[in-house]
Amino acid sequence: MSQRNLIASSRFLPFFLTQASGAFNDNVFKNALMLILAFTAANALPWDTDLTMNLAAGLFILPFLLFSATAGSLADAVCKTKLIRALKLLEIALMLLAALAFYFQQYLLLLGVLFLMGAQSSFFGPVKYAILPQLLTDKELLAGNAWVEMGTFVAILLGTITGGLLVGLANAPLWIGAVVVVFSVLGYLCSRKIPAVGEIGGAERFHFAPWQQTKATVSICYQNRTLYLSVMAISWFWFLGASYLTQFPNFTKTVLAGDNTVVTALLVAFSVGVGIGSMLCERLSADRVELGIVPIGAIGLTVFGIGLYVSSPSLSGPELLNLAQFLSTASGSWVLLNLTLIGVFGGLFIVPLYALLQQRAEPAQRARVIAANNIFNALFMVGSAIAGIVFLSVLDLAIPEYFLVLAIMNAVVALYVFSQVPEFALRFVIYLLSHTMYRVQSRGLEHIPSDGAAVLVANHVSYVDALLIGGAVRRPVRFVMEKAIYDLPVANWLFRAAKTIPICSKQKDEAVYEAAFTSIKRELEQGNLVCIFPEGRLTKTGEIDGFRPGIERILAETPVPVVPMALQGLWGSFFSHHGSGAFKFKGRFWSKIKLHASAALPASAANAAELERQVRLLRGDAA
Repeated sequence: MSQRNLIASSRFLPFFLTQASGAFNDNVFKNALMLILAFTAANALPWDTDLTMNLAAGLFILPFLLFSATAGSLADAVCKTKLIRALKLLEIALMLLAALAFYFQQYLLLLGVLFLMGAQSSFFGPVKYAILPQLLTDKELLAGNAWVEMGTFVAILLGTITGGLLVGLANAPLWIGAVVVVFSVLGYLCSRKIPAVGEIGGAERFHFAPWQQTKATVSICYQNRTLYLSVMAISWFWFLGASYLTQFPNFTKTVLAGDNTVVTALLVAFSVGVGIGSMLCERLSADRVELGIVPIGAIGLTVFGIGLYVSSPSLSGPELLNLAQFLSTASGSWVLLNLTLIGVFGGLFIVPLYALLQQRAEPAQRARVIAANNIFNALFMVGSAIAGIVFLSVLDLAIPEYFLVLAIMNAVVALYVFSQVPEFALRFVIYLLSHTMYRVQSRGLEHIPSDGAAVLVANHVSYVDALLIGGAVRRPVRFVMEKAIYDLPVANWLFRAAKTIPICSKQKDEAVYEAAFTSIKRELEQGNLVCIFPEGRLTKTGEIDGFRPGIERILAETPVPVVPMALQGLWGSFFSHHGSGAFKFKGRFWSKIKLHASAALPASAANAAELERQVRLLRGDAA
C-alpha cells in the first residue's frame, strides 16, 4: 500500500490523527507555559526564572523515567485501543484543569499539570508504537512509522509555534485553555475510530510495581543485542536532537546575530527535515524495513553536522537580524540548509530503527521494548543537557565547535553500533549494490514462506549473487557458498556477518564439507531459510552447469520445501567471469537483474535433476 493510500485508510488515519493531536497539544501547553513563566509571571514564583525553566523541563521528562516501564507492562497486558481511549480521556481532564489554572494564574498548579502531562505522555508512548504492528501489515510497517515520525515532528513544530502565538494574544490564558481543551477532545473523538486490536495472547497480567517493572523492562531489552543496540542508536539521535534544539536560542543570538524569527526558522528547518527524511524512508525502502538506510542516515548526520560548523559565521554584528536580513547574509541559507539536511538524515536514521523494534520484538513484550526505548531516550536527553554544560561552560567551547564535536561523536557511535551489529553494514552494502551497479526486479518471491524453514536454490553467476538475493528476500537467508569465495578479503567480513556457510568438495577438505551439512541441518531445524547454489561453482560460460546431488542429502536429513529461483542479467557484469574474468573485464558496469522464483516443491518431489529443470525454465531456457 502506498503512503497516500495508507494515510487515507480507516485502519491508520484515526490513529495518526490521535497521536498527532496529542503531540500538538503537549507542545502548545508546554511552550505557552514556559513563555508565561519566563516573561509574564517571572516574579510570581518564589525562585528565579532559570530555576523555573529547568524545573519545568525536569518535571516533564521525569515521568518517562518513572513510569515508562509500568506503561509498557500495561500496554502489553490490555487491549491497546482501549488504553489509548482511556489516556485521551485523561488528557481531556488534565487540559480542563490546565485551562482553569491558566485562567486563575495558578502557576504552581500548572507545574503540577505539566508533570501529569508528562506522565500521560509516558503511558501513551509505548502503546503508540506497539499498536502499529497490530494495525498494519509487515509491508506497511515502515510507511506507518514514517507517517508517525513526520506527524509527530510537524505537530511538535506547529504546537510550539501556536503556543508562542497564543501567549501574545489579548486574554491569552483564556485562548490557551480553549485551544488545549478543544484539541484534547478532538484527539479523543479520533481515538474512538481506531480499530479494536484485542489483547496479545500469552502476555503477562498487569500489576503496578514501577521499580520491578523498570528492571524487568530494561532486562528484556538487553536479551536481544540487536534490539538493545537499536535502542541505543535511537536514544543517541534524541541526544543529538536535544543538543541541537537546546542550543538554538543562544546559537541564534550569539553566533548568527538573529532575533526570535531566526530561532523559529531553525526549528522549522530541523523539524521539516525530519519529516521529509521520514517520508523518504518508504520510497527508498520499497515497503520493507530496510536497515541499509540507517548507515546512510548516520553518514548524513556527521557530514551535515560538520557542514553546520563550517557554515556558521565566525563574527556576528552588533544588531540582531530578522529572518529576511539573516537570509541575505553569506551564511544564512547555508546554516538553514545544513540544519534541514541534518533533519532529513535523522529521519532516515530513526524510522527504520523504530520499525525494527516493532518487527523483531516478541508480540507479548513489544510495548515493554518500546518502554525501554523511552527510558533510554529520556536518560540520553538528560545526558545531552549535562554534555552541553560540560562542553560549553566547563571546557568553554563555542557553540559551533560543540556542533563539530557532536558530529564527530556521531561518527564514533555509529561505527561502534555497526561493528557490534554487522547486519547494518551488510544491509548497507546490499542496498548500495542494488541501487547503484544493479537494478533488481523480482517476481514470484511470495512463494518463499513467510516463516518456517525452506531451501532456496539458484543458479550461480557472479560473486555478488548472495548479496543480491539477500537484498531481495524479506527474510534473513543463510547462504551456502564455495569456500574460495567465502574467504575473499573484505567480502569475508560481510559473509560472516550474514552467517554464510562455507563449503568445498569432500575431496578437497572433508572436514569443511561435513561441517557445512551440519550447519545447514541446524539452520533448517531452527526454522531459517537456507540458499544453496547446486552448481557448486560460478559459471565460466554464462550457462547453467549441472546441479550436484548435495541438495538431495540436505532434504533427506531435513525434509523442507524447496523454492527454485533464477538470476538473469548478471552474466557480463563486473562480478561475473565474462571476458577476461571477474573484476578485470572492460565491459558492462551497470546491469538490470531479474530474480524469478516459482512455487515451492515438497521435499519428496525435489531432486537435483528436477530442480535444475525448474531453474532453467525460470531463466528462460528451452524446455
